[in-house]
Amino acid sequence: MVNFQLVYKIIGSLLFMLGGLLACCAAISLYYGEDDLMSFLISTILSISAGFVLKYLGRNAGNNLSRRDSYFLVTTTWTIFTFFGMLPFLIGGYIPNVTDAFFETMSGFTTTGATILESVERMPHGILYWRTQTQWIGGLGIVFFTIAILPSMVGSGSMKVFSAEATGPMRAKMHPRLSTMAKWIWTIYLGLTIACVLSYYVCGMDWFDSINYAMTTTATGGFATHDDSTAFFHSASIEYVSILYQFLAGINFAMLYMAIFKFKVANLFKSSEFRLYIFVIITTTAFIMYLLMTRNGYGLEHAFRSSLFQVVSFMTTTGLFNDDAALWPHVTWVILGCLMFLGACSGSTTGGFKCIRGIMVFKVLRNEFRKILHPNAVLPVKVNGQTIPQNKLSSLLAFFAIYTVMVLITATIMIVAGIDNTNAITIALSCMSNVGPTLGTQIGPEMSWTELPDYIKWTCSFLMLVGRLEIMSVLVLFTRAFWKDN
Repeated sequence: MVNFQLVYKIIGSLLFMLGGLLACCAAISLYYGEDDLMSFLISTILSISAGFVLKYLGRNAGNNLSRRDSYFLVTTTWTIFTFFGMLPFLIGGYIPNVTDAFFETMSGFTTTGATILESVERMPHGILYWRTQTQWIGGLGIVFFTIAILPSMVGSGSMKVFSAEATGPMRAKMHPRLSTMAKWIWTIYLGLTIACVLSYYVCGMDWFDSINYAMTTTATGGFATHDDSTAFFHSASIEYVSILYQFLAGINFAMLYMAIFKFKVANLFKSSEFRLYIFVIITTTAFIMYLLMTRNGYGLEHAFRSSLFQVVSFMTTTGLFNDDAALWPHVTWVILGCLMFLGACSGSTTGGFKCIRGIMVFKVLRNEFRKILHPNAVLPVKVNGQTIPQNKLSSLLAFFAIYTVMVLITATIMIVAGIDNTNAITIALSCMSNVGPTLGTQIGPEMSWTELPDYIKWTCSFLMLVGRLEIMSVLVLFTRAFWKDN
């Protein structure tokens, strides 16, 4: 069975970290002299108090974390963080509805970026920063962050936790010790964020906007401090900076490590996943650019910038926007919907199916056609020169099947609830892929999700969690075998 004492001990320590993050927001509230200070102070006290209680309950636990414990720990941690993370919204009255507050917070931690707020510009600075901070922490993973700063907390179970929370079917290792690898990955993540902050500031943003937009960009989250997202600034340079850092955040961080610290930039282009990532961005941008120029009357540079921004934003599942894609030709909706589904590279902060899985599916299909002509042929599936084991291919099929079924079931539920077909499908895809915006006229990328029924919001919240933890880590908890003693 699950070692609940050890889970209590780890989550208790994590709640101390959450309390520290809430205290940072309280400091921002104090600096700006706004009325959200008390809500953050109370939330900080409640989080730390709960941490002490859980630490006490797990005081006699060791550090031997099993695979079953790791899956339960990761799912439970994300849920508990969402519960305590919504407290500032509720206590301060900024989001008085529990459903809406939970939805907003889950959207933040899973880097989905969907919001129920009608106008974020009315929110105080502390609340805006808290929304952004949830996305930045959730970008690489809550527990993965812990492995980097407190590797002894999860002991021998660190690799199991990493497997339960990391994105993609293949785990690239840069260092024999996972804690060292986690520190390097977080160093790259922090470095990208700082560089993005400085780039935004140079392009004309103030420090507060620079920090918030940089954190949400590198986390591929999508929360903004203005209702019009990056379009608020009417700055081509800011939009190009955003495109660059969204693109970089969509690359496998292990490959970024090799390119930056080992000076092996050529290895990026040897990766079939990275080549597919580049190819899809170039081809879809060119096609949408052509449509915007011929059908919507855009100029050359405007069409290029708008199409490239939306393609990179949707493919990296960021959800920032510089234009209203709901007003574009309908064929572009299909393209952007496919990008929402595919996603960027594994091992990045992005959601979606991932390019590496797309390559594996293509090669499996190619082999099946070859076997029709050569039934006795042995045709291994190879990616980057490595043969993919059969168990990985079986997991790929299961992942694809569950992913598709969950999107279809959720879309059907929404259609029954009275949501139009386009929105129903793109909302389901958006939540499952952790993108944020949709493409229909009922909600669209520039509107909030507040008009959805409450039970749909709870469904979407669950879908965001399942999508962020790549389905199996969550759904395994609902199987009978997980709770058996053996």
